[in-house]
Amino acid sequence: MRKNAPFVDTYRTKCSVLGTMRALVSTVFATRVAMLIIAFGLSGNAASVFAPKLAQNESIAVNTEVVLAVDVSASMTPDEQALQREGYVQALSSREFIQALKASGNGRISITYFEWANVSDQKIILPWRLIDGPEAAGAVAAELARAPYRRSSRTSISGGLIFAQSLFESSPYRGMRRVIDVSGDGANNDGPLVTLIRDEVLAKGITINGLPIMLNKPNLMNVNVGDLDIYYQDCVIGGPGAFVIPIKEREKVREAIRSKLVLEVAGHKVAPRPTTTVWNAARISC
Repeated sequence: MRKNAPFVDTYRTKCSVLGTMRALVSTVFATRVAMLIIAFGLSGNAASVFAPKLAQNESIAVNTEVVLAVDVSASMTPDEQALQREGYVQALSSREFIQALKASGNGRISITYFEWANVSDQKIILPWRLIDGPEAAGAVAAELARAPYRRSSRTSISGGLIFAQSLFESSPYRGMRRVIDVSGDGANNDGPLVTLIRDEVLAKGITINGLPIMLNKPNLMNVNVGDLDIYYQDCVIGGPGAFVIPIKEREKVREAIRSKLVLEVAGHKVAPRPTTTVWNAARISC
């Protein structure tokens, strides 16, 4: 045993040196990685390079994905815009909404809010957000309340539907139901024919609900506003459980928006509309 002692000591010494070198290399590498992350910003792309990667196409399961498509065309007065925005803010934090959320499927929904006007004018005000309880709902409502108001020209419901449909493709969530919620105060007067786009959206299994705002009197620029609820029924909405809630009184704006969100979150099934017969098929022009 004594004859092998020098060899054993030498071997141990080499192992110790190698271990020290490995530790130094690891420390240097970690330091350089940290410097790169700091240089590019912790929320930047550099940080994601070194972060664990999630599986492709991985998404968060929710009960319903809701796209709120809100009209900001010039026919919407500033007062109407404010009423509409405040209605959504209050509805999202209301007791009725939270109760419907808890009673729905897994108790989670995803929601996004964008404004639309002409065929090329759509702006996301609230990106996709997860709502799974009162705290998240309150945060989303507060974020929406802080967004500035804006207005634009013309009314393209079809353009809004095309844009809304694309938002589902980029959503990080996957719901059992997908709903587009369209609110506006006029008929489609720009872009593709609304019924053609509606049918394309419905073919993808998406439900379209409507919130026609009928607070103004008909005028030359908006001849269909007097029958806007019928227009939405015949030309805009569709899909399983689709419904229209018209707003004809200022005092009913907040209540109507709250009721609409509750129905959408709860997945309420309404009776299908009667089949339109031949003699009343053209009750309004789309």
